[in-house]
Amino acid sequence: MPSPPISELTDRARDIFRLVVEDYLASGQPVGSKALAAQGGLNLSSASIRSVLSELEQLGLLAAPHTSAGRMPTESGLRLFVDGIMQVAEPSAAERAAIERQLAEPGPVETALENTSALLSDISGAAGMVMVPRREPTLSQMRIVPLDEMRALAVLVGEDGQVENRVLDLGTAPSPAALQEASNFISAHLAGRTLAEAASAMQREIASGKSALDTASAALVEAGIAVWSQDADKRPVLIVRGQANLLDEAALTDIERVRSLLEDLESKQSVAELLESAREAKSARIFIGAENRLFALSGSSVVAAPYRDREGKVVGVLGVIGPTRLNYARVVPIVDFTARSLGKRIG
Repeated sequence: MPSPPISELTDRARDIFRLVVEDYLASGQPVGSKALAAQGGLNLSSASIRSVLSELEQLGLLAAPHTSAGRMPTESGLRLFVDGIMQVAEPSAAERAAIERQLAEPGPVETALENTSALLSDISGAAGMVMVPRREPTLSQMRIVPLDEMRALAVLVGEDGQVENRVLDLGTAPSPAALQEASNFISAHLAGRTLAEAASAMQREIASGKSALDTASAALVEAGIAVWSQDADKRPVLIVRGQANLLDEAALTDIERVRSLLEDLESKQSVAELLESAREAKSARIFIGAENRLFALSGSSVVAAPYRDREGKVVGVLGVIGPTRLNYARVVPIVDFTARSLGKRIG
């Protein structure tokens, strides 16, 4: 049945409900009336607390596992808590500095995305997920420089200043003139285009015979196009890090749920589709248990937020997945702050 609005709970019921949820999220264990009474802030007997717990259970906000006399929040109860009671705790100065420092590391965008996923996992104690941006960067130039007799390095520079490198295995030793000619030809076709657009234009020109490139330079151009195109095809849609965090002591008591969750995570396309539904959110969006079809069986929660470039356009989504007893008050602001920081990094 649908849960009542928070305004319909008495002050006593709201206080007890809040304590049960907060204690459960901290410990992962059902909370009993004696434990609540021992906290001292309620000034109620165990019998009075038990009566309120029973009322909350009848409302569908709490449940009593058959193995315990304590109560734990239902998924409906968790939704009521995060929407109406939870007070978020902003990331500490140390956490903000750690996030910004990690994302400031130089290197390819893919490295920043992997670092972000690992960072979310480390800070949240759950698994971190980052969607690779859909859009390709607009490019400025590509240089091909020799490494040794049979290999060269393709250096790609984006209009945003990002630099990425790929090694070309050539099979033959190119002359310096051929390298220079190939670099000039590629750069002339890159300006203001994505790699896919530039590659298509270069291939058409070479195939038509209108290009002034000699055979060696044309081979270098085609090798450069091939390595970048192949690399783009292999880029994952979703980067997941920290799955081992899902195997904590509490999770091992319900190994079937954990197995279901890990199987869900293997279906990256399905997880990506779930994250896609958070693209238009203004801030972090919370999916609890059966609220999303994908994780209904594993009873897991997802906190996801879009990240934007400097123009405010959404370029991807990042988030955290874990058991429904995630520390939402801590995880939600961390996901939001990380999304803002990543947006500045990829610009």
